[in-house]
Amino acid sequence: MDTTYLSSKIVDFVTYLQKEKNYSAHTIRAYRKDMEAFFDFLQDKSISKVDGNVVAYYIAFLLKYGLDTTTVARKLSSLKSFFKVLKKKGLVSDNPADIIKTPKKKKHLPGFLTYEQIEASLKIDDPRDRAIMELLYSCGLRASELTGLDTNDVDFGKEEVRVMGKGGKERILPLGRKAKESITRYLSSRESPRSGQLVKTPLFLNYRGGRLTTRSLQRIVRKHLIKVARVSGTNPHILRHSFATHLLERGADLRAVQELLGHVSLSTVQIYTHLTTKRLKDVYTKAHPRAE
Repeated sequence: MDTTYLSSKIVDFVTYLQKEKNYSAHTIRAYRKDMEAFFDFLQDKSISKVDGNVVAYYIAFLLKYGLDTTTVARKLSSLKSFFKVLKKKGLVSDNPADIIKTPKKKKHLPGFLTYEQIEASLKIDDPRDRAIMELLYSCGLRASELTGLDTNDVDFGKEEVRVMGKGGKERILPLGRKAKESITRYLSSRESPRSGQLVKTPLFLNYRGGRLTTRSLQRIVRKHLIKVARVSGTNPHILRHSFATHLLERGADLRAVQELLGHVSLSTVQIYTHLTTKRLKDVYTKAHPRAE
């Protein structure tokens, strides 16, 4: 298949992801970058035709020059999706990436904070920052889910939060008492909006009055977690990991945690059981008189 022809079809691919798959802007950007990187590679190597051997050569090149297997696996997945979509639309006759095996990913256990670390990190005077941290830990939200919340997504009477997750999938989450109190305190500290403006008001504002961005959220979380965790454990996602781990440690059902996190696959959640099992083994080894 001609390289120039294929590269011109990136637009068709992206349009399909937007309109048919309803992927987020962030996910679509990642797909686009992966495809542009592939065709830049082909151009650099003066490769004019694409087949299975060329795709295999590209994947081998990425692995040889130091990209981790997770990143390479994602890039291969993007290629497979690209050709699959083009084939579905009748723009190509086959999928040359299909014959390439996905590189084996190294098992990666997400980090988490102890409850004592969480408690220490939540000693915050600023009402907004306290509400943000409490809500992240209370509901196990992704950064994009939190920044996308509006005031009407929080039902204080029912003590629930309506969240729009990946792929536009909505889920309703219970709102913990501490998070509810912190959000109430934060909202009362804000200037009252004009009548009728509350419905679509972002829940969390920056200091210019606009919606809080994920980048700003990362800075806020880092500011408060750096006191209790290493640099690698100061992003919003570690609060999500801690949320899941602490629930499982206290006997929560795996499928319930899956629903709370908004994961499609149960296997995605099972990784947290490795964390809790390891911790139990550590406790056992230290505490049991005949463990060693």
